[in-house]
Amino acid sequence: MNYDITHQKTITKEQLFELFKNSGIRRPYNDLNRIQKMIDHANLIITVWDNEKLVGIARCLTDFVYCCYLSDLAVDKKYQKKGIGKSILDYLKTLLTEEVSIILISAPEAMEFYPKMGFTKTDRAFLIQRKK
Repeated sequence: MNYDITHQKTITKEQLFELFKNSGIRRPYNDLNRIQKMIDHANLIITVWDNEKLVGIARCLTDFVYCCYLSDLAVDKKYQKKGIGKSILDYLKTLLTEEVSIILISAPEAMEFYPKMGFTKTDRAFLIQRKK
């Protein structure tokens, strides 16, 4: 099955709501105003489409020269284990240079995925947890 991957297609808050809900990622998908702000303030969004259905996303904040924070990497559960997450990361790397570090906070259930994708686990991160 072929999927379209792009960083040039606009998404709606409803499409992202459905993807977050169907992917299992823990995000405030019931708060559509917050979802819209998440879209509006990301400066790089990579999407994967099965025809007109959004099936995967990477939502990033980056300066394109030093670091890229990968805030969300989500794939619809029906499309997981098909290489879509890897394809998104490969596509992201083509948009960045080797000068750019990709940084993320992993969900506990994805801790085994990221090392397979070339990420190194670090003990040098700090976090002020959100309250909401």
